[in-house]
Amino acid sequence: MADQSIPKARTSGTVPGETEAGPAGEGISRRRLLGTAGATGLVLGTAGAAVGYAAAPSDAAAPLTSLGADRAMFHGKHQPGITDGLQARGHLIAFDLAADAGRKEAAALLRRWSQTARRLMAGEPSPHDDTDVARDAGPASLTITFGFGHSFFGRTGLEKQRPTALDPLPEFSSDHLDKNRSNGDLWVQIGSNDALVAFHALRALQKDAGSAARVRWQMNGFNRSPGATAHPMTARNLMGQIDGTRNPKPSEPDFDQRIFVPEKGEPAWMANGSYAVVRRIRMLLDDWEKLSVKAQEDVIGRRKSDGAALSGGTETTAMDLEKTDAQGNLVVPINAHARITRPDQNGGAAMLRRPFSFHDGIDPDGVPDAGLLFICWQADPLRGFVPVQRKLDRGDALSQFIRHESSGLFAVPGGAAEGEYVGQKLLEG
Repeated sequence: MADQSIPKARTSGTVPGETEAGPAGEGISRRRLLGTAGATGLVLGTAGAAVGYAAAPSDAAAPLTSLGADRAMFHGKHQPGITDGLQARGHLIAFDLAADAGRKEAAALLRRWSQTARRLMAGEPSPHDDTDVARDAGPASLTITFGFGHSFFGRTGLEKQRPTALDPLPEFSSDHLDKNRSNGDLWVQIGSNDALVAFHALRALQKDAGSAARVRWQMNGFNRSPGATAHPMTARNLMGQIDGTRNPKPSEPDFDQRIFVPEKGEPAWMANGSYAVVRRIRMLLDDWEKLSVKAQEDVIGRRKSDGAALSGGTETTAMDLEKTDAQGNLVVPINAHARITRPDQNGGAAMLRRPFSFHDGIDPDGVPDAGLLFICWQADPLRGFVPVQRKLDRGDALSQFIRHESSGLFAVPGGAAEGEYVGQKLLEG
């Protein structure tokens, strides 16, 4: 869990293709609802401002709040769900192609998925057999992202197009990986600020897979809802720590270089794409919560209250790695998580973290199955995730309180242009 944060979400827009008034007897049309939300709702960013609600019920149709009207774009230079702000609800799902499915079937599947994703992200129903789960909702910041696993290329006869950056991750001593919940031919990331919108997308894409692919594993996650805090702030994880202070920001001059494959990079089909490392990291919360707040802060290297470094200042104040206390001890312990994960302590290695928390119930012994669905993005995992994780593996104070239980690495191509589907340059090139 590196010491980084998430850039601000894209702002909303109204849904195209809707008429100003619906057929007689249907009341206010969806476009008018979205338009009203844009005019009267409070605009939300990454953490958002508070959302207003009616003081009393009314017979009049209530407009969608800005939470529902916020919309991300499907078509673009990069796929959605990478630089967008953290969303309140997420689903990660991996598929394996059917035994008799190859390149042709994969291309047809990505074409279907892309059509469905475009419509759902615009707040429209699924192109066929819509379940009506999200019928009353707006886009709600829905993003859908597609990636290819290492095994996908052998299944489709595209081994020569497999990027070297997709070589399997090395083994780490902290790994306790469940192979059945790791990797996969295809990976889909779904995020939304409304749980029903997110589930609707999950169900639609699963149905679209048909006989071409079967689900390998699926995980559900969440974050704090936009507007839940009095002011925008970096997210907290289930350990209660502010998590994500030093994430790369799109405003930084080397952001694209670190996070995205260059337009003239190799292979050509990955231009403007990125590589996603996905890890299910279980937090041993019973052990963690036995520590005093001071002990927890020493493990992380930051104050629990506001995320400031133990060397002083505010959350954004540069950490003083050499500062000592009256006894000559380092104020930020040598094995503190925030110290070890700093890019300047790892040869400049950086990754854009965009995680979800998870809680999958209580084990029979009363221990919560909870933690972090760690997702990080980088132009090359061998220069992003791997060097940082290797260093964490050698002596991170946090390691005794977490367990890596599943892992995946996926090549996420650049965004689809109008009239294209995601992965078209690979599958038809």
